[in-house]
Amino acid sequence: MILSRISRIALDPLSDALMAFGTGAAQATRLEATGDWALHFASRDRLKFIGLVRGTCCLLFPNQEPAWLKEGDVLLIGRTDYVVASDPHLEPADGSELYAQGDGDTLRLGGDDVLLIGSSVGLDDAGAGFVLDALPPFYRIAGDRSEAGSISRLLEFVDREARLERPGSRLAAMRLAELLLIEGVRVFIAGEGAFCVGWIGALGDRQVGEALTLIHADPAGQWTVPRLAAEVGMSRSGFSERFSRKVGRPPLDYLRHWRMMLAQQLLARNDISVEQVARRVGYVSQSAFGFAYKRTFGSSPRQSG
Repeated sequence: MILSRISRIALDPLSDALMAFGTGAAQATRLEATGDWALHFASRDRLKFIGLVRGTCCLLFPNQEPAWLKEGDVLLIGRTDYVVASDPHLEPADGSELYAQGDGDTLRLGGDDVLLIGSSVGLDDAGAGFVLDALPPFYRIAGDRSEAGSISRLLEFVDREARLERPGSRLAAMRLAELLLIEGVRVFIAGEGAFCVGWIGALGDRQVGEALTLIHADPAGQWTVPRLAAEVGMSRSGFSERFSRKVGRPPLDYLRHWRMMLAQQLLARNDISVEQVARRVGYVSQSAFGFAYKRTFGSSPRQSG
């Protein structure tokens, strides 16, 4: 599964983070509605994607004007409450509760004048901040943008799987939901990512993105600023300034933080010793690892295992 638990196969940073911190395969959801309707969804530690396949509706976010969607528009949603509705003035019902009363995947409110396809993946407590803090609370992708073409095709495939109910449709919809989330993040990186501070947006910068990939491919490597700078063809000072500006952390601070995130995941497995975890994330000294871990999480590695 794309979002299966942590593996040390060399991965790009986005895949690495989602595999490490995702709580399971992405869930594909479907909303069919007509007439007057409004649904509220509370903020959760999850990454969500919503695409409007048919009709029109609006989304409301805290302290924002209503965002009206037209067919083909999509939204990438992070850590925020939101309301999806036919009219922004309606009192919303609890959307999660209504989905739970059915099969959890499909909600029908009257007819099907409006069709929304959604996908979401939960993030565990340790990694939610690492992923969601690097994204805006929501990001809108207009359906007429050239980058949205692949998303539109994926939405059509998800809709077809739900309608035809062929053998394997549920699994196919889950896989397509994962692709929708990744495509949404890719469009963000290619568009607004350059103007946002955070490691996800920084993946769109050729040299900083390459440095992040090197770190994630070998988190235990003996990385230094001069070595990373040389690998991406920059001067030490220029690389350090650019990395810090794009990511929001200096290079070695990011490296230490990512190592600690990995360590926390490994310790949660309960099948590996603290000494082994320390070596896996690049620490020869167990005491140095313990100090870094406690400084990051406020508890010792043994208390987390």
